[in-house]
Amino acid sequence: MQPLQTNSSPKLKCTDISITYENEAILSSLSISAQEGEIISVLGMSGSGKSTLLKIISGLALPDDGRVFIDGEDYTGRTGKVSFMMQDSLLMPWKTVLDNAILPLIISGVKKAEAYERAEKYLEYFGLDACKNLYPAQISGGMAKRVSLLRAYLFSSDILLLDEPFSSLDSLTRISVYEWFLKTVRDLKITTVLVTHDINEAVYLSDKVYIIRGRPAEVALEMKIDVDKQGYRETSANSAFHAAVDSLTTAVFEE
Repeated sequence: MQPLQTNSSPKLKCTDISITYENEAILSSLSISAQEGEIISVLGMSGSGKSTLLKIISGLALPDDGRVFIDGEDYTGRTGKVSFMMQDSLLMPWKTVLDNAILPLIISGVKKAEAYERAEKYLEYFGLDACKNLYPAQISGGMAKRVSLLRAYLFSSDILLLDEPFSSLDSLTRISVYEWFLKTVRDLKITTVLVTHDINEAVYLSDKVYIIRGRPAEVALEMKIDVDKQGYRETSANSAFHAAVDSLTTAVFEE
C-alpha cells in the first residue's frame, strides 16, 4: 500500500494554536494540516499536549490563539464535525455490539430504525456482522476497537481523531488491528489524526508525522513517511521503515 498522494487544499488545517491551562502554557503557535484521506500522527512525550490538541480540533476546548479550519471553514470551538475515538473503547456492557455502534446516532436524534439501517450497511465491512448481537464481554479487544471505529465513522465520516487508541492491546492483537485499520481508513478515505507516543506505530500508520516538543509544545519536525505499506511484518523489516523510525527517534529526544 503506497503512501497517499494528494495535491488539493487541506481537509483539516490548524494554524498557530496556543493554549494556557491554569497559568501554564501547553501549546504555542502550533500548526498542522491533513489532506482529505490522509493519516497524520502527532508524536510526542507523555504530557506534551497531544490530547489537548485533539480537544481543540474537536471543539471541546477553545484555544487562546489560533484557528481550526475544516474544508476551509472556521470550526474553532465548534463541535459535531469530527469523530473522537479514545484510548478506551467505552462500550456499554449492557448493550450489544450493534446497539453500541448506533449510540451516538440515537443521542443525536436519529430514529432507532434508521440508525440500525445505517449501521447494517457497514457491519460486514467492519467484520462485525457475526457478532452484532453479542455483548462487549463476549468479544475480543481487537473487535471492540472495530466497534469503536464503526461508531465513530457513523457519527461523522469526515475526520477521525484517535487518542492512543491501540495502547491497551497486546502486541499481537495490535499488529492485526493496525493492518485492518490502515486498510479501512484508506478504503473509506477517512482523514485521520492519530496521537501516539509509539514511533513504530506512527511510521506504519501515517502518511505524515508531526513531532511536538517542549513546554509549551511546538512543532519540532514535520516528516512525510515514504514507506510502502505491505503488511506490518514485511514493512517493519525494510530499510525505509527503519530509517524513518531512526529519524523520528532522534528528533523526539533531540535537545
